[in-house]
Amino acid sequence: MKSYSHTTRGWINGFIGVAIFSGSLPATKAALIGFSPDFLTASRAAIAGLLSVLILILFRQKLPNRQQIIGLSVVALGVVVGFPFLTALALKQVTSAHSMVFLGLLPLSTAIFGVLRGGERPHKAFWFFSVLGSLFVMGFAYFQGGNSTLIGDLYMLAAVLVCGLGYAEGAKLSKHLGSWQVICWALVISLPIMLILCLLLWPDSLEAVPAFAWGGLGYVALFSMLIGFFFWYSGLAEGGIAGVSQLQLLQPFMGLMISAWILNESINTLMVISTIGVIICVIGSKRFSH
Repeated sequence: MKSYSHTTRGWINGFIGVAIFSGSLPATKAALIGFSPDFLTASRAAIAGLLSVLILILFRQKLPNRQQIIGLSVVALGVVVGFPFLTALALKQVTSAHSMVFLGLLPLSTAIFGVLRGGERPHKAFWFFSVLGSLFVMGFAYFQGGNSTLIGDLYMLAAVLVCGLGYAEGAKLSKHLGSWQVICWALVISLPIMLILCLLLWPDSLEAVPAFAWGGLGYVALFSMLIGFFFWYSGLAEGGIAGVSQLQLLQPFMGLMISAWILNESINTLMVISTIGVIICVIGSKRFSH
């Protein structure tokens, strides 16, 4: 049985991770101004992977065993390659606003894989609040508008599925390897392929790439790909995969608040009402997650 302080620490770490991830889609959209989706995926993983090598050497981490390497490969396919690449492809087809419809399904996807891979068994009321929260986010994003295409929607749906699996598998491994160790090893496993792809996909010229795009690449490589996972996997492992995953319901709203702060975009009544509804669902999910 987890102690109250241990669980609370997990939720705090999870919230910090979600706050960091909230800037991922806007930063990806910014980076796509100057880079192709495939190069962006390879370069962000390569940069984070090289940093991970230094971190693992500095802290003298022992090599994972064979079974852990299999799990780390699943993490790598889900969160290092799959989600970044599929969302980058999707954002070429749909708007950031429309992509939030699918982010509303990510907590549910993570919770389901938490049950399948982590062996968790949340209360039936948990699923009610989880589905209701997802509907709040999807309804909000739908009424906010945003262009869509079938192929873009399929990319986002696939991204949500592989990301949920990667989150659940990483949380399971974090209980034995440690949170930051999991993402670092997953990035190192991916590094050889990502470096090769980065070189093969290298743009003909980088002179025309605007600073805004460089900033987006820097954010997704350092924060979305690395630092955010230090907190996120720790939160999932300590607070429970199914429960803490519901904090992701707040991600679209936090992202819009970041946009309002940086881009001076307005916050409307629909956003306020939806946010309140989501917060109630997160509280309910926390209450019945064990």
